[in-house]
Amino acid sequence: MQLSPLQSRLAASLVASCLLILLYLFLFPPNFALAAELREALPVVFDLDFPNGPASRKFLDPTYEPEFPAFDRSIIGRAPAEVTSLTNNEPMPMNVDMGTTQRFVFALPAVSRRGVEEDRLEARADQSLSRERNAGAGATEHDAVSVKQEPRQARRQALRTVYISANTCLQPQPIDPSKTSVDPPQLTLIVSTSAENLVADPATQDMTVFNEGAVMYNLTTDREVYIGIRAPNVSEVFSGTYNFRIAASTDGFYYSYNERDDADLIWVDSDSQGALLVTHNLTDKADPVAEQQIMSTQPYVMFAHNQKDRAINGLKHSYCGLLNYAQIAAIKDGRRTSLVRTGMTRRGPGNLPKQQFFFSGLNSSSKYIGILAKAGADGGALGKRQSAALRGTQIFKATNFTTKSDHGNCALIIDLAFCDQIAYSVPSNPNFGNSTQLAQFYDGYAASMYVNFNKSLAQIACEAPSSQRYSLTRNCTDCAAAYKDWLCSVTIPRCEDFSNPAPYLQPRAVGQPFPDGSVLDEQALAEARVQNTTAYRDSRNPRIDEFVRPGPYKELLPCDDLCYKLVQSCPAKMGFGCPVPGQIGFEGNYARHDPAVGLTCNFPGSAHVKSGVRRAVVEWGMIYAAMIVGLLLVL
Repeated sequence: MQLSPLQSRLAASLVASCLLILLYLFLFPPNFALAAELREALPVVFDLDFPNGPASRKFLDPTYEPEFPAFDRSIIGRAPAEVTSLTNNEPMPMNVDMGTTQRFVFALPAVSRRGVEEDRLEARADQSLSRERNAGAGATEHDAVSVKQEPRQARRQALRTVYISANTCLQPQPIDPSKTSVDPPQLTLIVSTSAENLVADPATQDMTVFNEGAVMYNLTTDREVYIGIRAPNVSEVFSGTYNFRIAASTDGFYYSYNERDDADLIWVDSDSQGALLVTHNLTDKADPVAEQQIMSTQPYVMFAHNQKDRAINGLKHSYCGLLNYAQIAAIKDGRRTSLVRTGMTRRGPGNLPKQQFFFSGLNSSSKYIGILAKAGADGGALGKRQSAALRGTQIFKATNFTTKSDHGNCALIIDLAFCDQIAYSVPSNPNFGNSTQLAQFYDGYAASMYVNFNKSLAQIACEAPSSQRYSLTRNCTDCAAAYKDWLCSVTIPRCEDFSNPAPYLQPRAVGQPFPDGSVLDEQALAEARVQNTTAYRDSRNPRIDEFVRPGPYKELLPCDDLCYKLVQSCPAKMGFGCPVPGQIGFEGNYARHDPAVGLTCNFPGSAHVKSGVRRAVVEWGMIYAAMIVGLLLVL
């Protein structure tokens, strides 16, 4: 078939056009958009005019959500509508009815917007550098971008530890308290990294039952954490609802409790209506600047509750639970704070800062529980930017203490002017006066006795050269301190109930009547007649029977090492001497340490609880051993 001239020209033009297109595609290949290339979100600028500014919205706030039949929610990636979002270090209060579950979701905090922009700029700079370096190596731009972005994406999605903690604030109460001997059951914490696991299969969930109204749980993950708080269904026995506070954090537990064997609260002593408790040393270094700063603050709060009252059962590790149910709360703006005096003191071993709590208005012959706590800010003045450890609350192991009988012949005295290390119960009489007058009576007598000693000490050449001094290891300052400790412990006896059966206690003033006029039974009086000693008939100091008239009581005798320390520290010419155990003058006047039993003798700064005694006895036991060795060397 032969083409006409016109057809030949058309065919030649078509072939040339095709060849030109193929040459263009060969020289300038098109770049098609791939999904792998769209890893970074492109900045989009909208020129919109909002008169009052656009409304802010959090990432997990509810919004319009389309339903796609082909995809479930786990693929879409948004939490169900009934799930409440938790913010990092922000507690969430919530009620949960019996037999139901409250659900929460916690999304790992994203990197800051500034960090995202910096990563984006660095990635773009690295892309340009990669183009230049790989231009002659045959590497594509896509390869360069992938090499740089992979580690940054891994960094943003790194595993993080999530700390979940919660406190029970309110719990159901018995419908008929007279027929219910059990306490309300605890809530249960459910944790999962899948929304489906939280509501479907318990085998794939981590479940933790609250312990005394508190729970702490942590896990390491790189995705959202789904949390559930489940309440048991006991509506046939209890009525009401549970209320709790929950917090999630990537910094630490917002709510925490400590169950160490050694309690952080020390019971010093008590009388029939009050008790004195102190913390351990708040610092172990003798730094004047740090000590001054500590003395200007009161870092702890405290709760006290009668053990016969079951109101706080199941809530002893919950700060808000104790705040709602404890009988006495020693906190700022708390309930019945007039019954508590709290402050800072250096009294006790080491003369280091401690915080003390002086309770009044307690019931006589009763057992109490004392719980030390740190309140934190809990969303207050410290603001949202503070860490969980600073803003949250912390509960410490409880301390048990008891009050004395209602005879009223033992009373607590604290904050003495001269005997500043004395803080315990002393022989008393309600008719003598208040605790301030009683403290002035004992403290004034000890101070007057010290004046005579001070005159004798002034005759010693305390400032003489070392070759002329009475000792190379002791000086007049040591002598004065040792005499003061001995004098205060001897002239201010430590009082215990006469009914206390401890064998190391010394009965006093057995034949005298109690302040209310009652007397001991015939058996006790017959035993006193058999003993027929001054220690049984009278108090250590005749002024006590003359002015105070406390009646029968038992004394926790001074420690014998107080006397040994006095002999060691003072010049021999002053004539001090100490009785030896088993000889005349020791029984009824001194006692020895027995660490296996607890506090068996009295010394300045001593405490009446075993956890506090354990630390004090160890320290004083070492001193006692050193004194015995020194006394043997002197003899």
